Amino acid sequence: MSLIVQKFGGSSVANAERVMNVAGIVTDTYNKGNDVIVVVSAQGDTTDDLIEKAKEINPHASKRETDMLLSAGEQISISLLAMAIEKLGYPVVSLLGWQAGFQTTSAHTSARIKRVVPDRIKKELDQRRIVIVAGFQGLNRYDDITTLGRGGSDTSAVAIATALHADLCQIYTDVEGVYTADPRKVKKAIKLKEISYDEMLELATLGAQVLNNRSVEMAKKYNIELEVLSSLTKAPGTLVKENAKMEKMLISGVAKDTDVARISVTGIPDRPGLAFKMFAKLSAKDINVDIILQSIGRNDTKDISFTVAKSKGEEAVAILQDYINVIGAKEVLYDDNIAKVSIVGAGMESHAGVASKMFEALYDSHINIQMISTSEIKVSVLIDKNDADTAVAAIHSKFFE
Repeated sequence: MSLIVQKFGGSSVANAERVMNVAGIVTDTYNKGNDVIVVVSAQGDTTDDLIEKAKEINPHASKRETDMLLSAGEQISISLLAMAIEKLGYPVVSLLGWQAGFQTTSAHTSARIKRVVPDRIKKELDQRRIVIVAGFQGLNRYDDITTLGRGGSDTSAVAIATALHADLCQIYTDVEGVYTADPRKVKKAIKLKEISYDEMLELATLGAQVLNNRSVEMAKKYNIELEVLSSLTKAPGTLVKENAKMEKMLISGVAKDTDVARISVTGIPDRPGLAFKMFAKLSAKDINVDIILQSIGRNDTKDISFTVAKSKGEEAVAILQDYINVIGAKEVLYDDNIAKVSIVGAGMESHAGVASKMFEALYDSHINIQMISTSEIKVSVLIDKNDADTAVAAIHSKFFE
């Protein structure tokens, strides 16, 4: 008998028909003698709808009350799925995040899991119940409900698998696995049988929407094997593990991210410590900075450009406007009409010319590169947002066709 954690995204439970379909998948797994824990996201576009409702009432609502609202989506999903499984005649119980033992930090709307105390889950499993847990949510030390940010249900599933030493963590979505590009955009995208944690982590961080990057990071840390597969077909999925076989592939995928903004601070006095203080101010507000480019100093000044998530753009600009007035820099420029397109692959470490091949594909498509960032297994470029889909298709064709 194995312990299996199954996570279902919002599209998998979007309507009554799909909820019943998920109930069938779960009970099939249970019938094979397994203990089953199910983690569920809010149905379809429920979270976006709730955000819009909040804006109608108060566009500047507190993050605490936002969490209280957004957590309702998962509560609806788990109860409906439990009802569906009851209808099929199986023992089942649904639990909110705090009932399942999720203890988090107090950073509302972007909380981090501190620990999972799964005592209640264990008791329910001992009674051979299927346990359904609300993903995305937990409880802080003040007994306030918190949420984990977009894609947080993936992280919830991996955290439960870690806490209970599960044999497998399955992530069900609306695609059949991890592809070399988004199969909904690139028709010739190839499904991978396996991919390493490091490659998957890069792809998830760079915009691939199959898995949340925090969930992959946790799976790698605790060596939890993941399987990404579709809830709509019975096709085999993609295994995400430590040592994946990626023979004869220079890269494992192409990803795009349009939720990105570029900020440039110009005319910064060329003296030590100013860049450190600038990024420290952003870090203090939980604003993550990605690609960074600093110009060669001229006339005793320098320019620094970097990217942030678009949702953090206005806040970052406001912080920097105050800062440049203190240090005497020239201005802060902001542009969110951009996209980040990236290639990822362990094969890049041992093969020369991978970056130039990517740049050639962009050149052939008359796409201008604005910024470049590289590491051992990835190359990212900033381009005009309107060119993003064309760029992904061109790069994928250059490497895979």
